[in-house]
Amino acid sequence: MQKISTINLDFTINSGQVFLWDKIGNEWIGVNGQDLLIASQKPFRFISSLTKTTNFFREDDDVEKILLNISKDELVRRTVKRFRGLRLIRQDPFQCYISFICSSNSSIRNIKLMLQNLCKKFGRQIEFKKRNFFTFPEVKTLANASMKELLSCGLGFRAKYVRDAAKAVDSGRIDFHLLRRDDYKSALENLKAVSGIGNKVADCILLFSLDKLEAFPIDRWTQRILLKYYSKIFHDITEKSLTENKYNYLHEKILEYFGPNAGYAQQFLFKMERDVNKKSWL
Repeated sequence: MQKISTINLDFTINSGQVFLWDKIGNEWIGVNGQDLLIASQKPFRFISSLTKTTNFFREDDDVEKILLNISKDELVRRTVKRFRGLRLIRQDPFQCYISFICSSNSSIRNIKLMLQNLCKKFGRQIEFKKRNFFTFPEVKTLANASMKELLSCGLGFRAKYVRDAAKAVDSGRIDFHLLRRDDYKSALENLKAVSGIGNKVADCILLFSLDKLEAFPIDRWTQRILLKYYSKIFHDITEKSLTENKYNYLHEKILEYFGPNAGYAQQFLFKMERDVNKKSWL
């Protein structure tokens, strides 16, 4: 008997949360830190190269309750119905942290290329299912990388940020276990103390790897969504760059409207708007 899953792999993986995934035939294959994951939809299978139990797709979430709670208006209700099976994921925190530092002022295609280059240069080559892959670089390896090596991966101005961020983890200044236990605001501020991490990048890291479902990353896409569909609710929203105070104020208003699982609402709306505009994914 085939295993049936409520998770839609295409929607979930192609929603801007992860970058080091490829669809080969009917399988999605992705790097998750030192692990490689293979997932297929029909039948639903999920295999780890480390043969460890992983809750990558957050199957412990009460999704039906969460989706009901965020469905505050007809737009979200329609979007949830259209992308039924889209999930938030719980990815390797260090990989997520570096990935979104690399995402600054870049496209999904370029982010993926930068991360692939980092894996090839600094990761560990392994064979899995008769194919060769590179794992994500370990913390110490990136912390000790030279600027020349990092620049050769196409990181540009992000190279220094990546090295400094890796050093922050290597030194213990950034501890993902502690951040996971911290409240949202404390975790946000700790991440923002690292060069190259602002509100949006910090919110992505918190939402996609550290269980902070109240995180609501606000970038130009999110601002357009709020301006286009929610201007009557968020009266002073614009497409201008958000100041620190403006971002914090807007986040508070978003939480008041969508509730403590606002991050789920953001992901559905982000997926919807990029698909409407026929923007490419992985």
